[in-house]
Amino acid sequence: MATPIQVTFDCADPDRLATFWATALGYKKQDPPEGYATWDEALAASGVPEERWNSASAVVDPDGRGPRIFFQQVPEPKTVKNRVHLDVNIGRDAGTPSGVRRQRVDAEVERLIQAGAVRLHSAEQHGEYWVVMQDPEGNEFCLQ
Repeated sequence: MATPIQVTFDCADPDRLATFWATALGYKKQDPPEGYATWDEALAASGVPEERWNSASAVVDPDGRGPRIFFQQVPEPKTVKNRVHLDVNIGRDAGTPSGVRRQRVDAEVERLIQAGAVRLHSAEQHGEYWVVMQDPEGNEFCLQ
């Protein structure tokens, strides 16, 4: 059964953020409705003007376990720190030594920088290590 929640991001470029978060989470962009090969084809058939085709996008967990992430275009830019953010657990397998977890997190930081993220800072507390980052539109998230 799919997770009964959806996480929604307000953003300027839904397709760009969907592409980034699909990469970051191991998700995929949501498939177009049945009977359509692409979203452009589905939107055109529904009468959506071409200038609105990038007004929304979504990514889904290919295994159907994680929440759907929805990206909706809004006119105003992000102006302050997020009040809610995603924590992406990279190296937190039970029994994995802290040094190995740290190496996994640092490797993921580099991978996501290549995908458009920005590294802000790292922290370590009570044996936990995490890196605070921003997605391509400045939304904060943590890798741990």
